Amino acid sequence: MNISETPFEFFTVSYLTRIGNQSAGTIAEFLKGLQECSDASIFHHTFQTLGTHHFLTEGFSNDFAQWAHADASREDLAEQLAALDVRDYLSIAALRGDLCRVVGEYCIEHPAFSEQAALDRFYFCESVEVTLPFGLTAGTLEEFRDAIQHLSHASFYFHFLSSRLRLQLQTNDFSHWLADGLGLGTLADSVNRIDIYTNTLDSARAKLLRLIDRERTKA
Repeated sequence: MNISETPFEFFTVSYLTRIGNQSAGTIAEFLKGLQECSDASIFHHTFQTLGTHHFLTEGFSNDFAQWAHADASREDLAEQLAALDVRDYLSIAALRGDLCRVVGEYCIEHPAFSEQAALDRFYFCESVEVTLPFGLTAGTLEEFRDAIQHLSHASFYFHFLSSRLRLQLQTNDFSHWLADGLGLGTLADSVNRIDIYTNTLDSARAKLLRLIDRERTKA
C-alpha cells in the first residue's frame, strides 16, 4: 500500500459575489469592460460559472458567452467565447487576453453589431474567495477514496477545477497529489482527463471514484 509522506488536506470554499461599477450595453462596451475589469471578475464569470452551474451539461460554459447569446443576440460570438477552455489557462491574464482578442476581432469584423444595443446590460461582478479546512485528510488511496465520497460540491470544485490557477499547472489538486504523493502517475493522468464541460460535479466525482476503484484492483 502506497502511503504519502504529505497527506492530502481537503478544503472547502465559499464565494462572496460583489457587483462592480462596470457594465456594458454594447459589444464595444463589453470589450472595454473585459480589458479593465479585475482578475476576480474574469474568474467569477468563467471558472466560478462552472462551479455554480455544476448541474448543467448543456448550454454555454461562461457568463460572457451567455450574455452574447441571450442579450446581445450574437450567436456566433457566443460560440467563440464558449469555445475557450479554462483548462488551457494557467493565469487569468492569459484568459483575459484571449477573451479580449475574440471580442476585439469580432468588433473589427462586425462594426455595426459592435455598437448595437443589447437587450440587457452586462454587469461585471467578482468573487471574493474564502477557504476553510473541510476536516478530512488522506494519506493512502483508500482514505482518499473515502474522503472523495463525503466532499461537498464546493470542496470538490475547489480541488478539481479552480486549483488549476493556484497550481499554475494544467492539472488539479487531486491529480497533483496522486502523482507526487502516491506515485500513481497513470491514475493522475486519467483523473485529469475527466471532462469538466460534459460532466456535472456529481458525475465527475463518480468517474473519479470508478478510476480509483480500477486502480485498487491492480494492487
